[in-house]
Amino acid sequence: MRLKHSLGYEFSDTGVPTDKPAIVLLHGLLGDPEGWSDIVTALTPHYRVLVPRLPIDRIPMRDANVHGLVDFVQRFVTDLELGKVILVGNSLGGQIALLYTLSNADSVVGLTLLGSSGIDELELGTTTFKRRDRAFIRKHAAKTFYDPIHVTDALVERIYQLTTNRSCAVRLIRMARSSRNINLSDDLEHINVPTALIWGTADQITPREVAYTFSTCLPMCELHFIDECGHAPMMEAPDVVNRLLLNFLQRVVHEPSPSIVTA
Repeated sequence: MRLKHSLGYEFSDTGVPTDKPAIVLLHGLLGDPEGWSDIVTALTPHYRVLVPRLPIDRIPMRDANVHGLVDFVQRFVTDLELGKVILVGNSLGGQIALLYTLSNADSVVGLTLLGSSGIDELELGTTTFKRRDRAFIRKHAAKTFYDPIHVTDALVERIYQLTTNRSCAVRLIRMARSSRNINLSDDLEHINVPTALIWGTADQITPREVAYTFSTCLPMCELHFIDECGHAPMMEAPDVVNRLLLNFLQRVVHEPSPSIVTA
């Protein structure tokens, strides 16, 4: 995926602007834009698709919390003059999308959440960001996936480089604690936009019970489970995610979807 630098942001911007809302993809705490590559490829023929690199490891220390990232996304949308958007978020990116929507309801046309934070999730512990041990990192990264084949040497090395940089590690710890401290259960009833939940049945970070809670609390929601899939469906099951997402987007752009639960 080719990223560009513009207006102080690093991001991918593909597709041709149309009268349809732009799609903004938001990665998780230890994710990056490249994790959305297969999704971008499928969406680009139909929509303008943007994937910002969230400055989790370099955001000013005073802003090293979830609300600091929400403010970053707000500036990104404003500075690029995107207008109305559809947000797609994985893990922490989903929590950011929810908080953004609560503050910018008029500009969000739809949401898609994949293994979203915001209600409850496995506490990986700050030790994950303190241990200078590639084997330890590989073991914990494997909890993200159903199939450990996705825990590549490149992924382990990227996390290792982040966690061995003290200032980055401190930011990661602060961000993880901030995410854990923000429970959106009582706020979800105010999110009145069509929302698709796409969840792996083998998600160890935000188990399926979390998905059911989201589906109960969100007023305009549909829930889809993917078998043999963990916390990052866009990486483990991109073909299924693309099918579900394109179908959802078509209905959001042309007609709001009903509340359904599928398994």
